[in-house]
Amino acid sequence: MSEITKALIKAFASLLHPRMLLLMLWPVAIALVLWLGLAFAFWSEAAAWLQSQFERSALIEWAIGVWPLTLVASHLAWVLLVLLFVPLVLITAVLIIGVFSMPAMVAHLAGRSYPRLELRSGGTFAGSVWNSVAALAWLALLVLLSLPLWLVPLLWPVLPVLLFAYLNQRVFRYDALAEHASAWEMQTLIRRHRRELFLLGVALALIGMIPVLGFFTPVYAGLAYIHYCLARLAQLRDEAVATQ
Repeated sequence: MSEITKALIKAFASLLHPRMLLLMLWPVAIALVLWLGLAFAFWSEAAAWLQSQFERSALIEWAIGVWPLTLVASHLAWVLLVLLFVPLVLITAVLIIGVFSMPAMVAHLAGRSYPRLELRSGGTFAGSVWNSVAALAWLALLVLLSLPLWLVPLLWPVLPVLLFAYLNQRVFRYDALAEHASAWEMQTLIRRHRRELFLLGVALALIGMIPVLGFFTPVYAGLAYIHYCLARLAQLRDEAVATQ
């Protein structure tokens, strides 16, 4: 069984604990309230601005003449805002969990599943905040660079998965290791397991696409990355002991 599969299974078991079930609710609730408030205040203005930008773009004008975009051409701005709402809520929930909830989640899981792991504090709260800000900035850049690809219908299911996979692994890998790994151990694990960290993000992004259930995926994702990263950290330290 791969470490990714083990992490997903262990995360599901950990998710059933009452403390983790409570964590599933408040970050998503805060994100929902925030974006519902912004939508109520600025929805019409945002839709009008987007529509005006579409009218100035020859590429958009060409794209809405291609099926199936022709079906929503007259309301494209509203459709786009609706489609953006859920991702924005999930992105906000991921960032809230990464910065504020992950230390409690790590402490909970480490005490139960990895009690022998020594704390080496390679990360800090400031580092967590900076990592989340950097992840958000890179995500925004990737979205901008991929904008032409969103006009290709066959890529619509693929692009959100890849973008959320990037966000998941970038935010959660740091916070999962911050308290237990040294700075060198964090760098080594991220470099050595970069591919698996991204594939775990892909699996979690696919789970996040399930209607309704997707709203609660951020906590599950955090738990999965904690299990994966701490298991890999334990293996790294065992390797160091074996070579001594």
